[in-house]
Order: sequence, then structure tokens, then C-alpha cells
Amino acid sequence: MPDVGGAFTIHRLLEAMGRLGASDLHIKVGVPPVYRINGTLRPIQGEALSEEEADHIVDPIFPEKMKTRLENDGGVDFATFVKEDRFRCNVYRSGGHINVAIRRVKSEIPTYEALHLPQIYNDIVEKTNEGLVLVCGITGSGKSTTLAAMLEHINKVEACNIITIEDPVEYRFSKSKSIVSQREIGIDVPNYPTALRSIVRQDPDVIFIGEMRDHDTVLAAIQASETGHLVFGSLHTADTMQSINRILEFFPREEHAFIRSALATSLKAVCAQRLLPAQPEVGVGMVPATEVLLNTPTVREKIRDGFDEDLPSLINAGTSEGMRSFTYSLTELVKKEMVSVQTAMAFAPNQSALDSSLKGVEVKAQTLVHRVRSAGKS
Repeated sequence: MPDVGGAFTIHRLLEAMGRLGASDLHIKVGVPPVYRINGTLRPIQGEALSEEEADHIVDPIFPEKMKTRLENDGGVDFATFVKEDRFRCNVYRSGGHINVAIRRVKSEIPTYEALHLPQIYNDIVEKTNEGLVLVCGITGSGKSTTLAAMLEHINKVEACNIITIEDPVEYRFSKSKSIVSQREIGIDVPNYPTALRSIVRQDPDVIFIGEMRDHDTVLAAIQASETGHLVFGSLHTADTMQSINRILEFFPREEHAFIRSALATSLKAVCAQRLLPAQPEVGVGMVPATEVLLNTPTVREKIRDGFDEDLPSLINAGTSEGMRSFTYSLTELVKKEMVSVQTAMAFAPNQSALDSSLKGVEVKAQTLVHRVRSAGKS
């Protein structure tokens, strides 16, 4: 069990996250605080939190202006700093008491290389000046960090006006070649629709929408991408195919043809990811498996005409263009000895396909060994 070295105060709990390598902290009545370390929940050494402790443990970092919103809405998001780390906090009511979920966000924005992302992520950013780029994944899949790396790349190499709308702001961007304005929901602007109504009048080159969570945010993202802006957004979906379906779910069926046509024109790429426990020798706790769909002419036609079931085969056939399936990515991670075969299988969307792919890797390796030995004998 992790040990924070003293009484449970919010500052001590947050400071210990970096030392313990914890990504998340959960606080709830009746149990000790719980860390998520390398994807696994681990309770802290110590007594369970009483009702009084749980209800007031975050008071020292809770923004005064958020108290009314918590009472009215039952939950709020905000961000806070402790030393060099930034934390994304969600405080919500459950069973009449306060629950807290806190995500640790490192202050330094990592590079693609540090995140172990494939080259195509860099290519998408460098070769795209307008259109819609989506990063999707389940909670805790690293979407926010990946998007921060993509925006920071633009910030460092291009002179752009970048405007972000986030709830809350996670990574803080420093001035480089670009101008970056970060608007936080509940502090700088009341909600996403209000922020998006005026964003195109703020002369942006690049727009980042923290989460495309409803009809208004999705429509605003599509419209902005159609008018010459480069728009980044995140979706809470497991893979690239689900992202198309999720977008359509925000609209009535009679509008689906219009949305498909708009996506076929404006969409540039969909990048899905999930985090896997890495092998100890890799030196990091988690590495991403990725799936990338690029809007090639054939993909564009399939999206417009509603043949989404053909997208997986197009991804499998498009590796030379930079597209990649989860099976391809998992095979690559095993081949590079970044994850174990058992881990890859546990996270594989299609275990039989991964098994066949891994057997192909073994056959190639055995053939290479045979050739080397034969050459030595000759």
C-alpha cells in the first residue's frame, strides 16, 4: 500500500502523487484515499475517511466562486497547482457527501517521442492547415496529453493564433512562435456554446475544443473546420469507428446525410488510443496502443455514403499512408518488447487477429535466423 508519510491533508496527498507515480487520486467517505498507479487502484495506508474528513478535505484548494455551482449542479471541475504539478479536480456529490477525483497533469508538455506516439501524429500536425482532427479514447487513455503535445508542436514551429476552450484547463502553454489564449469554462466563459458562438470572431488559426460532448460543440467544430480553421477536439469513444457513430448520435436522423457530407469534407484524421502497462525495462509506467484513420479519398467516400463498416479494412490496407489498426499497433509494441504478449492480448479488440499477427512476426524472425545460419555455413 502507498504511504504518504503523515496525516491525510490534500496538499500532502497531492505532493505524494509524483513521488509514487500516481496518475489519479480518489477520495470517498468510508475508505482511505485511493491512488491509481500504472492503471491499478491502490488504497493508501491508513484509516478510512470519516464523513467530516471527506466532506472538507479539499476545502484548502476549492475555489470560492465554485461553491454555488457545486450546490446547484452537484459537481464542478477546476484545476490547481501544487509545487510544479498541475491537477485537474472533479468534486461531486454522492450519497449526500463529497467525492473527489483528481488527475495529475505534469507541468511540462511532453513530446511525441516521450509519449511513444507514432510518426503519423507529427505528420498530421505538420501537413494539416485546416480541417478537423479528433483524438478519442476512454477515460484515462491520455487524450489530453496527446492533444497538448500536438498543440505545443504548432506553438513551437508556427506563428498562429491558438484559442482553446477547456473544462478545466489542464496544460498551460507558454509563449513561443504562436499566441495561445486558453479559456476555461466556469471562469473565463460560462459554457461551451457561449465560447463557441464568438470564437471565429477572435481571429483564430487553430481551435481546440476540450471535449465534443453535445450537438452544439460538434456542430461548431465542423463549421469552424469548414471555414478554414484547424480544429482539434476529443471524443469519449473507444475507437475510430465509434467516433463517427458518436458524432451522428448528437443529431436527428434526418440531418445525418448533411453531417456525413460535412465530415467527409472537413475531417482530416481520427486518432484513437488506449494506455497499456509497459514492460519494466521500458522506463515508463504506460505506453499507448494507437489506431489512426486518415481521410483519404476512399475513406471520404465511405463516410459520405454511410459505409462505416468498410473503414476497418481501409485502415488495415492504409499502413503505407500512416493508418494503423489497434492490432497493428499492439503487434508493434510486442515486437519492440514494450509490452508483454499477455498484456497485448488483454487489451486487444480482436484477440484472434492479434494472435495471427504475432505468429506472423514469429515466422519472420525464425526465417531470418535460418537465413543467417545458412549464410554462416556457406
